[in-house]
Amino acid sequence: MKTFKKSFLWGAATAPHQVEGNNTNSDWWMREGLIPGMEPSGDAVDSYHRYEEDMQLLADAGLNAYRFGIEWARIEPRPGQFSLAELAHYRRMIETAINFGLTPVVTLQHFSNPRWFAEEGGWYGPHAVERFRSYVTKATTILDGVEWVATINEPNMQAMMGMMMEAFASGPVPDWQSPTVEGEPDVGAHSLPTPEPRFGAPLVEAHHAVRDIIRERVGAKVGWTVANGALTAKPGAAATLIDIRYRTEDLYLEAARNDDFIGVQSYSSQEVDENGLVPHPAHPDNTMVGTSYRPDALGMAVRHAWEVTGGVPVLVTENGIATDDDRRRIAYTSGALTGLQAAIADGVDVRGYLHWSALDNYEWGHWGPTFGLIAVDRATFERTPKPSLAWLGNIALDGHL
Repeated sequence: MKTFKKSFLWGAATAPHQVEGNNTNSDWWMREGLIPGMEPSGDAVDSYHRYEEDMQLLADAGLNAYRFGIEWARIEPRPGQFSLAELAHYRRMIETAINFGLTPVVTLQHFSNPRWFAEEGGWYGPHAVERFRSYVTKATTILDGVEWVATINEPNMQAMMGMMMEAFASGPVPDWQSPTVEGEPDVGAHSLPTPEPRFGAPLVEAHHAVRDIIRERVGAKVGWTVANGALTAKPGAAATLIDIRYRTEDLYLEAARNDDFIGVQSYSSQEVDENGLVPHPAHPDNTMVGTSYRPDALGMAVRHAWEVTGGVPVLVTENGIATDDDRRRIAYTSGALTGLQAAIADGVDVRGYLHWSALDNYEWGHWGPTFGLIAVDRATFERTPKPSLAWLGNIALDGHL
């Protein structure tokens, strides 16, 4: 029986747009009203008002960390106009987490942006890096006591969304395909577009532009989080794998080589053939978002991130499964943690594990997939912890599987 270090972070994660509700000034709120097939986020699960209850449930279960985001669209409703009330709100969240004994892991940008930023061209506008630097500089005024800061969530997925938005702008708008929902489990999943490096370049520039600002003003460990596909090559596809992996992951992992940590986000594994990513085949064990049931993916992803970054410490910032069967969630997470433990034994410096997600929430255009350790009644907002929360909390308290 191997024991995790006492300093190991055990927690869960959320994103502001997915849980807060009524993020009316964001580009995602605007998008929900324009693109066919997108369900609206609406009140989400009202964590904007119920964050204290959410944090208490995590702390009471035995977890010691909580990853959450601060919402740029609320903090800067107009260019250069910052809301002191919203800054104070997120400061209260940070203080609440600390008071509950939860190490806050704060994400500064988790997919959603101010609507005005999107209207300027988003990450591809002429002032993108300057705008992000200004926002982050203001955000550092509330980050006292925060030890872990993620600048941007999954820039590789955001680059892919940039490609999708460009396609939407050039022709009829198709039905929405969430970047995190790959298909129905009974029909198999299609492959989402592979982002071109030009879509990732401004995100890399923005991350590098704010890294030292955060270090100097806050003293926090700074990194960003990358969606890791745990990709493997079919026979004869080794060269294609190298190309696909560079465009989907390694560009962003290489950009983290001077970071204090790399956030690894892993859910499943996928094959590459000579034509590119192979869609997940239909299978009864596929998850609610169409991905294959692959708990071993986390160990694969952590090892790859460690190798490409050249030994940057790893923080697992997301890992979980979309399922309505909590027994499968426990089985999946147990397998993932076994693989993580093996990677640590082989020398990978892993600082913590943050499960996705703390709550069943809005899955970027869809309400069906359930990832949470806590169920939420969307009519009453009543929180009901699942057995998986207590199970993970016990591991956190014991320090071993």
